[in-house]
Amino acid sequence: MAESDPLRAILINCSITPRKADSHTQRLLNRVAGVLEAEGVDVTHVYALEHAIATGMLEDGAVVGLEDEWPGIEERVLASDILVLGTPIWLGQKSSVATRVIERMYASSGRRNDRGQWLYYGRTAGCVVTGNEDGVKHCAMDLLYALQHIGYMIPPQADCGWIGEAGPGPSYGDRLPGGGPPVGYDNDFTNRNATYMAWNLMHTARMLRAAGGLPAVGNTTEGWEHVSNAKDQNPEYR
Repeated sequence: MAESDPLRAILINCSITPRKADSHTQRLLNRVAGVLEAEGVDVTHVYALEHAIATGMLEDGAVVGLEDEWPGIEERVLASDILVLGTPIWLGQKSSVATRVIERMYASSGRRNDRGQWLYYGRTAGCVVTGNEDGVKHCAMDLLYALQHIGYMIPPQADCGWIGEAGPGPSYGDRLPGGGPPVGYDNDFTNRNATYMAWNLMHTARMLRAAGGLPAVGNTTEGWEHVSNAKDQNPEYR
């Protein structure tokens, strides 16, 4: 029986491949989406390069005369319980598109929710990383730090990725001339981590929804000084 109000997830692909159909990162995001959808989660995909997303620490680029579809994407982000960012690896780093998306989210992070907490509180997030060079953990570390810093709750095992042999070679989902399954699809390490991530995101999102988010005690701009806080403590008492 379907839930009357299912969890909602948004998966943003920050690939720099012009066509979504050619994106290796999209293929692994689709794997994660498949796990989420099988458990009744309502999944939305956004391919960042299909949208005009202005560069800079802006809430709305139109205010300064720029073409900008980010405010509409942000509405979908804020309507979702779960966010998954996908990125390829280039020179060991997340893509420039992923950096732009994080910057735009950060630009809005000073706004507050209806409980007085920072805007993104009460949601959970993870990331997907693909490439054929080293850097999955580095990119995940970068993305997950940024997401928790602006208010997302990061569950255990909140990342998954795939890399082939170091250096030039096939990427996730490529087909080799001699036949066989697409590269990486039968990789149990990647499939396991994708499953772990999807399930831990779902469990965390359900817990946050059931609890009404994090309690608004000790974590609001107006309220932090009215509880036991670091300002009251003597750092030399031990």
